[in-house]
Amino acid sequence: MKILDRYIIKSFFGPFFFIFSVLFFIFVVNIIWIRLAQFTGKGLTYWEIMKLISYLSVEVVSLVLPLTILLSAIMTFGDFGERYELAAMKAAGISLNRVMMPLFGISILFSVILFFFSNNVNPDYKRKAKNMVNNIISTRPALNFTPGQFINQIPGYTVKFDKILGENGENLEGVFIHKMAANYENGQNVVSKTGKFVPVENPNFLKLILLDGYVFEETKTGQNYNERYRQPDQAIKFDTLILHFDIEQIINKAIEQENITDDYSFQTYRQLNETAKQTRQRNADFFKTISEDFISQTNVHIPTLQFDKKNEIKAKRSIKLDTIKQEKKNEILFSAYNEIENLKQSQENRTPEIKDITKYYAKVVMYQQRIIASAISCIIFFLIGSSLGSIIRKGGMGFPVVIAIVIFIIFYVLNLSFENAAWAGKMNPYLAAWFPNIILFPFGIWLTYKALTDSQLFDIERYKAILKPITKRFTKNKEHARYK
Repeated sequence: MKILDRYIIKSFFGPFFFIFSVLFFIFVVNIIWIRLAQFTGKGLTYWEIMKLISYLSVEVVSLVLPLTILLSAIMTFGDFGERYELAAMKAAGISLNRVMMPLFGISILFSVILFFFSNNVNPDYKRKAKNMVNNIISTRPALNFTPGQFINQIPGYTVKFDKILGENGENLEGVFIHKMAANYENGQNVVSKTGKFVPVENPNFLKLILLDGYVFEETKTGQNYNERYRQPDQAIKFDTLILHFDIEQIINKAIEQENITDDYSFQTYRQLNETAKQTRQRNADFFKTISEDFISQTNVHIPTLQFDKKNEIKAKRSIKLDTIKQEKKNEILFSAYNEIENLKQSQENRTPEIKDITKYYAKVVMYQQRIIASAISCIIFFLIGSSLGSIIRKGGMGFPVVIAIVIFIIFYVLNLSFENAAWAGKMNPYLAAWFPNIILFPFGIWLTYKALTDSQLFDIERYKAILKPITKRFTKNKEHARYK
């Protein structure tokens, strides 16, 4: 490797590591802020929180890396231009494309790394993150009560404590316990002024001693519908009541137990090929069923016409309305109108299901294609960033950062727009996944051409000179008063 190549790569990796660290931290903080309600009050250890954050933050890499390459390329070539190093290289006979080649190779390397990272590492961590979040939501709140909130994670019960006191939260005030019951089973509510959790030898049970309260019970067993609602509630006053809650299924459920395994985001590119194929076949079968149902309903409701499976109309017989009395004619028309409305309503009822299967197929395809599209965007962003940096010729964290953020926002908005269009079935998901790259790639090639030809694309004086004949028509020469 030549000295110049080493210098260019060293100049690039300086801002690269700094920008990647800052952006990664910002995106991770955003994830923590969004998930904050799922972390607080769940009794998680610091190690579990850090592990969950590490699982969730892996997905951030595919979003941060292209933006980091864009910013680093703009700043690197902007610094070269601002310090006249590009001019010195050109004066020495080194062209701009030769200067860009080492970093272009680095961007290709990052593109390959991002592909393997998204294809092999990301699915595994997504599976761990989704299962861990699901386990936290479904188990931990039952063992870590929050004052003033109803908690229904204990099987068969809903509980609420107004106050939780003591070093270990064992003393309670304002206890309300509702024992859930299905039809023909006794429902029970327990209200107590104070209570206390007591340790037991068997960790699968939770022992609660209640003091000075009432038990309200509805006698429903063996009663019919009317008798159950005429039956008054029974109230039993107690001085001391001992309750045992069976929490075995909660305690024995590990925080990282993987119960969710069939999500498409847990699959690699090749596995997603098979998933997309199966989803496409299921959708085709579904639409075929809808078509056959519509044909059968039409054949029943419109006796004058018969549709076959190829949607060809075969007339059986015809009725001339002019030869029928007005009363009979109105009856036929009203009946036909009702049948048509019923058919329309039948199809509208299937619309939500059609939207769901269309959206799921689009998600599978777009997730698969973005494994490659995100990797390719690294190369596109390098072309845009290096060209803009050499044209602007300003380094640092000022103007180049603003331009990079604007370009990334445009890219992000395009991604969201085409994603929503694909989910709604208005756009092919394969095209939607690649369209942002298709739009930005010609822009990157054009900017590279402008940079190689020393274009003054951002020279304000040049644009003033072009617009001068137009602005001159709308401005008056201001002659100094002494010359009048």
